[in-house]
Amino acid sequence: MAKRTPALGFILFTVLLDVIGLGIIIPIIPDLLMNDLGVPSTGEASRIGGFLISIYAIVQFFFAPILGGLSDQYGRRPVILIALFGLAVDYLVVALAPTLWWLFLARIVAGVCGASFSSASAYVADISAPEDRPKNFGMIGAAFGLGFILGPVVGGVLGEIDTRLPFYVAAGITGLNFIYGLFILPESLSLENRRKFEWKRANPIGSFKSLKKYPSLKTLFIAFFIIYVSSHAVQSNWSYFGKEIFNWGKFDIGFSLAIVGFFVAIVQATLIGRAVKRFGQNKTIYIGLAFNLIGFILFAMTTQEWMIYSFLAVYVMGGLAGPTLQGIMSSQVPANEQGEFMGAITSLQNLANIFGPLIMTGTFFYFTSKSEIYFPGAAFALAAVFSIVSGTIIYKTISKRQDSLSSS
Repeated sequence: MAKRTPALGFILFTVLLDVIGLGIIIPIIPDLLMNDLGVPSTGEASRIGGFLISIYAIVQFFFAPILGGLSDQYGRRPVILIALFGLAVDYLVVALAPTLWWLFLARIVAGVCGASFSSASAYVADISAPEDRPKNFGMIGAAFGLGFILGPVVGGVLGEIDTRLPFYVAAGITGLNFIYGLFILPESLSLENRRKFEWKRANPIGSFKSLKKYPSLKTLFIAFFIIYVSSHAVQSNWSYFGKEIFNWGKFDIGFSLAIVGFFVAIVQATLIGRAVKRFGQNKTIYIGLAFNLIGFILFAMTTQEWMIYSFLAVYVMGGLAGPTLQGIMSSQVPANEQGEFMGAITSLQNLANIFGPLIMTGTFFYFTSKSEIYFPGAAFALAAVFSIVSGTIIYKTISKRQDSLSSS
């Protein structure tokens, strides 16, 4: 057990670094594309940025089960260390990238290495006693949240000094973490608990097949997917909107995203349970979607910088909807199928991370660069429509189920 405490700290720090590395690029990418790589406009930069985010999500989608399977055969340690080394190299490639294609190559490498999250989670499961696993997995979730708050801030602050400095710093920290792990990190998976790698278990499409097992939840799955696609109006589009409307610099983008991440985390960590206890699950979803709808509409109409910070108070309350909907769906799945169900939910979220950036940044690009109607808030308006669609689907599905229960 003496080896386990520093090992857990190392894994949590590794997850934190991975997420910070993902967050660093968000406030930097508009200026990197426009000032360093010659992209002519904010609209065009948003379209390319959407492709960069999506290609990362695509690669991670396919490689996460592969790296997880490899860690089951060869152990967690080599997979985690190789991923750390790859991330350090990736950051250097971004820092030195002379052309746009090098940036795409770097995002592919980052997607492969970022897929090591599954191995890191497995490592924590290996070294944790059963009664400690919920707490330790919660610490991984906290590292994720902290990374998404710190990443944009680090990127924004260092980016004001030099656009590529954040990537040099990230490469150095990740490299030091790799060296530390190389000499200190023990293997967590014993030889008797290893199993041979099989491609059929590493098929990322397979998790979608389990969705067929829950036909009564089909429409809720669709609504869940739409909710997470709409969230990319903020996640993928925020930097370009701020730069287009307010001429935000890297620090402004990073600071504003950190505020968004902080308050979303507060809502999801402290308010969901209270809202469900007071209003029930169904009403909590409707309240969350209503806040989402109003928040997106307000963002779409924003013309002054103070407005967007004020409207955040409305938007972040929309964080009540997604987790509560997931809880409703989970409650209708048998206890011995929860793992398979959560795998399917994760696949839906990954799919939203692929299509959401393309849809939202593409909409922003069209209404700032191609359309006769100049409307930078178009992506937020589209997300508002998606909120109405998902809310309608959820209301009809739940009402139909309640009617069938009443008649029976």
